[in-house]
Amino acid sequence: MNNNTNQLLNETKYNKLIVALSIAIPVVVAILFGVKIDVELPVFLPPIYATTNAITAFILVLAFIAIQNKKVKLHERLMKFAIILSVLFLVMYVLYHMTSDSTKFGGEGVIKYVYYFILITHILMSIAVIPFVLITYVRAITNNIEKHKKIAKITFPLWLYVAITGVVVYIMISPYY
Repeated sequence: MNNNTNQLLNETKYNKLIVALSIAIPVVVAILFGVKIDVELPVFLPPIYATTNAITAFILVLAFIAIQNKKVKLHERLMKFAIILSVLFLVMYVLYHMTSDSTKFGGEGVIKYVYYFILITHILMSIAVIPFVLITYVRAITNNIEKHKKIAKITFPLWLYVAITGVVVYIMISPYY
């Protein structure tokens, strides 16, 4: 078997997992939003998970710079860290919403529309980016670097948008907590 066939076989075995996770994560998050636990957390999570988003954005930029400078191992470590941070964010976000009522945005006029535009695009892109991150990661670990580069050009700006807008949404709603 040639190298391309091996790469395709390696990627194919991950495809069912990618599809399953891309569907399961948003569905489970939506279901958990409906679950309320009467527990008071010892910390206020929104600034913590907003900071996690900010760090993720910074790490993504550092990883981009690393790969531009041909520092492949550094890029790899930074990307794994970005994935861990994103998972950590998601756990904290869900935990917060299971233990606290949602905060309503109190701004009025144009700023209200700006907020909801950013919030809605953030939510939609956070769902859409899941399969992109997983496919990009699989293409890297299966050493299908050319396909990895192609999809990374889409994944990077989507993921960066999600990380940055997560911080913006927090900053905009923080006066109303």
